[in-house]
Amino acid sequence: MDIRELLVHIRAGSSDRQIQRDTSIHRQTVKRYKEWAKAQGLLEGQLPSLEQLQTLAEKTMPKQTGPQNISSVEPYRDVVEQLIKENVEVAAIACRLKERGYKGSYSAVHRFVSTIKARLPQATVRVERKPGEESQVDFGYAGHMIDAVSGELHRAWAFVMTLSWSRHQYVEFVFDQKIGTWLLLHRNAFDFFGGVPKRVVIDNLKSAIIKAIWDDPQVQQSYRECAAHYGFLIAPCRPRTPEHKGKVEQGGVHYVKRNFLGGREPTTITQANQDVIVWCNEKAGMRIHGTTKEQPLVRFQTVEKAQLQPLAQTPYDMAVWKKVKLNRDCYLTFDHAYYSAPYRLIGQQLWVSGGIQTVRIYTLDHQLVATHDRAQQPGQRCTHLYHLPPEKVPGLVLNREDCLTRAGQVGEATLQITKTLLDDPVVDRLYTAGRLLKLRHRFGDDRLEDACQRALSFDEPSYKTVKCILTKGLETQPVAEVKTAPKATTFARSPKELVGHVWGGESWN
Repeated sequence: MDIRELLVHIRAGSSDRQIQRDTSIHRQTVKRYKEWAKAQGLLEGQLPSLEQLQTLAEKTMPKQTGPQNISSVEPYRDVVEQLIKENVEVAAIACRLKERGYKGSYSAVHRFVSTIKARLPQATVRVERKPGEESQVDFGYAGHMIDAVSGELHRAWAFVMTLSWSRHQYVEFVFDQKIGTWLLLHRNAFDFFGGVPKRVVIDNLKSAIIKAIWDDPQVQQSYRECAAHYGFLIAPCRPRTPEHKGKVEQGGVHYVKRNFLGGREPTTITQANQDVIVWCNEKAGMRIHGTTKEQPLVRFQTVEKAQLQPLAQTPYDMAVWKKVKLNRDCYLTFDHAYYSAPYRLIGQQLWVSGGIQTVRIYTLDHQLVATHDRAQQPGQRCTHLYHLPPEKVPGLVLNREDCLTRAGQVGEATLQITKTLLDDPVVDRLYTAGRLLKLRHRFGDDRLEDACQRALSFDEPSYKTVKCILTKGLETQPVAEVKTAPKATTFARSPKELVGHVWGGESWN
């Protein structure tokens, strides 16, 4: 309420208490103005204009009396105001003042700074962008939606990308905020618009920004690669400054929740995503926007769409980057699956770039060391045998058919002993057969075949016997003839001695 309106109430003869109720101005203030108006002859006759009353009040209004504290920081006002304009923190201001001889407390500096900031006008500047120059992204909670697979309710999130010039927007609901989801949403939004803006303004969420530093933000490697693929610049907001993306802040998730989601019964997320695309075009796109006073979809189709950068010839493979350690078994873990890498890198940190179809492994200086097809299910192992130590590979790929094939390449005797080992009905001797065949690399095929022939001649078809023959060099020694005793054809004792006691005879002792 201005001075002129207050004087109208006073001239009407209302009590101080009544004026306080009507105007919410304290009675003591009303009393001061009433005394001032009487002294200036303003209670009768025609009231001057508002400007004249204000000028008169500044010159003649008595100042309030009473104790008035003067801050110990007052002598340094000019310095403090300059530091505030430079956005210097209060603690740093106190330090600068002490360097200039200030002897007061930090609390006094804090109160003085707060007083000055409260008096300084907070001006804002509206920034308008050219068509196709910028889009702004909002990502926020959107309530619960039904999972079409399980039929259960889950927390859902709304992704909104708004083109800054036309205000046309793309909306999609998801169940998580993982890096892969974040990248896929960008891909879907660009497909929806049919082009790519020159820059994308985002919040500092972890899927995009590893560390939110205003001067040098650390961008996720996956998001950096996505931006390079589509040719847009990443523009993170300054931390805790949502007004830097004001075009999507109110027209983003808040607008979607108030309009599209407001009063809507929970549906499957699939159905919600189908409905929201229609809503973006027919409802949000055709409304008269509060700022532009035009329809966003019309502005987009007639002007902005042609100014967007063309889409890449191939969609982005949505590679998710992760730093992992190569384990002792020559495998690293990525997205619940296992991928081999060269054994010489055991114990080192490596970069993994996981796309939809391909997983690539790099050293920290981005040298490609391995490429795999993407695992199709959790727990799957993707292996290149040349990544493993050479001495470990034969045992890893060993099987019955391979053993028999390799034994047949050596000779008949070796094949016979190998079959004997593999045909054991009780003990699995696959690895014993493999050890037998490894002797060919140490002693050669001819010596192994001779040793197996000698072992068979002694009816000793075992790995231990063959190795002993080879170690002692006996495979070429002639086999001595062994005289065997004739087979027994009669009992050595008579039947009477064996069963005579049955008929009362002598028993066999």
